Amino acid sequence: MAQALVLDFGGVISKTLFETHDLTERALDLAPRTLKWLGPFAPDSDPLWTSMQRGEISERDYWLTRSREVGRMLGEDWRDMETFVKRARGANPDTVIRPEAERAIRIAADAGVRLAILSNELDLFYGADFRARLPVLARFETIVDATHTGILKPDPRAYQSVFDALSLEPQDCVFVDDQRRNIAGAVACDMRTVLFDVRTPAASYREALHHFGLQFD
Repeated sequence: MAQALVLDFGGVISKTLFETHDLTERALDLAPRTLKWLGPFAPDSDPLWTSMQRGEISERDYWLTRSREVGRMLGEDWRDMETFVKRARGANPDTVIRPEAERAIRIAADAGVRLAILSNELDLFYGADFRARLPVLARFETIVDATHTGILKPDPRAYQSVFDALSLEPQDCVFVDDQRRNIAGAVACDMRTVLFDVRTPAASYREALHHFGLQFD
């Protein structure tokens, strides 16, 4: 039986920015349906997302481009993703946490499953202040964030950092991420994996908890 649940943050624990365009538009005083890029929810309408999925640009590059675009709509020069996230989501961070994530994390923690986060850009995108305002993160034993380590998934060293922090073997860990390249990196490290589908979060968490013999109710 697996011992630790290792989650990505953006898209897995938090809703994607694609899912909260209405909140963003209200927060930034933009007209409804101003933001039309929908990433995995409508790939054909988002060539930049498709380019990222092909590996032609990084995920960081994708979001930095979107951040700059939105900043220009407001007549501002946004040079980092954190500005976008804080302006779009800073008023009430809890509203962007998936209820399915909160439920799955509670079920796992109550059953004694160890919890960790492995993110490429938690503080880079959200900022340490934003993270500190999320009570759900208090349940996690360790957070490995490439904002500080400088080692991005799917580099094997990123996954090794989690094994070292938990003093566990790869096979003891179930890794959940919404990006195929990161899942492939985890598979190469002998982790159990779940490719998270942002369109059906409950199904993905149900699959993850199944590795621990737990039910997602």
